[in-house]
Amino acid sequence: MDAEFYDVKERKKVKAPVIEKVTYANGRHAFKAKTKDGRSLTRFVSADEYAKADVPCAKGGAKAKKPAAKKAAAKKK
Repeated sequence: MDAEFYDVKERKKVKAPVIEKVTYANGRHAFKAKTKDGRSLTRFVSADEYAKADVPCAKGGAKAKKPAAKKAAAKKK
């Protein structure tokens, strides 16, 4: 399955075959691909488009970054 991705280095949209689909910890869905020179591409998609895609899911899923805890503020209270 091919999809359109935005290539940041080339500053243009490119078509590439989707190699996997992932669901992040924050609930967002995305397709992953690689450029011809091996760089990673990510495209965020709707839940409907994610469900329709006939692409294998990533093993273990991706994890979204959690906001840093404010330890200093917690110690003062």
